[in-house]
Amino acid sequence: MPEQLAFTIEVFLNGLMAGVLYALVALGFVLIYKASGIFNYAQGVMALFAALTLVGIMEGQVPFAHLINAILGTDVHHFGWHVPAFLAIGLTMVVMIVLAYLVQRFVFRYLVGQEPIILFMATIGLAYFMEGVGDLMWGSEIKTLDVGLPQGINIAIDETTYGWFGYGFFIDNLDIVAAIIAILLVTGLVLFAQYTKQGRAMRAVADDHQAALSVGVSLNFIWILVWSLAGFVALVAGIMWGAKSGVQFSLSLIALKALPVLMLGGFTSIPGAIVGGLIIGVGEKLFEFLIGAPFLGGATENWFAYMLALIFLVFRPQGLFGEKIIERV
Repeated sequence: MPEQLAFTIEVFLNGLMAGVLYALVALGFVLIYKASGIFNYAQGVMALFAALTLVGIMEGQVPFAHLINAILGTDVHHFGWHVPAFLAIGLTMVVMIVLAYLVQRFVFRYLVGQEPIILFMATIGLAYFMEGVGDLMWGSEIKTLDVGLPQGINIAIDETTYGWFGYGFFIDNLDIVAAIIAILLVTGLVLFAQYTKQGRAMRAVADDHQAALSVGVSLNFIWILVWSLAGFVALVAGIMWGAKSGVQFSLSLIALKALPVLMLGGFTSIPGAIVGGLIIGVGEKLFEFLIGAPFLGGATENWFAYMLALIFLVFRPQGLFGEKIIERV
């Protein structure tokens, strides 16, 4: 096989792996938007907050330690124990469920029926509030997240592709795990939405709030459920991104890369979030490899996704799988 073709295949596969991570973040946006019509700008910060909380619990860190020490004049930072990763993930999920309840109880409960722009602005405020609380609770230093996920080059793939093509493909084990988890997560969410009572209620709320209310569906419960599911997705995304690049406040910026994913896949489609993520991941890697680096000086991954999303907005604004909105006057 020609060397250039082998390089291209390797870039394509790595693009698929990156696309899965983008899709994980986009899933949280889709879940909340489908059930409430709210575009949740805070989804990226939720992933950051979940990752910070997970690391803090695992390391036995005292929440708000800096604040406590400043007020009481003490010097406490850790409880002196470490929590196993599996238990820490469970405890972090409990924290995200409590967060979902508080968000619904004290914020969006009072904004039912408001204009979409007001709801959107509320999520911007929520994002900055959560970022500040996360900093205050766990500190702003970069943290290492290790929950036992395999990392580094996959030797089996490297040796197999070297035997086939004379060139070993570099595929990260963490990316492979992320892809498997994303497939399981999407499958579970689709089955939940289609075959459970709560899932059907969630779809009913997404179709028509008033009709759902008329048949006894509790909007408060459904929205807490949806925000909890989005929190779970944020936790998974935070684990994957945190294990890959460390838990730091730039982690919240992954939400910006999810926006083109949503524009391609559609704001109301769970499979669309996955397909959009894969298109963005593969597209930006191949464009950088084939065109960006040789002809444009590189660094095209920073803007390629947004350029592609702009093209979709012009020709197919609802995305590949989104519902076409027809307004009759």
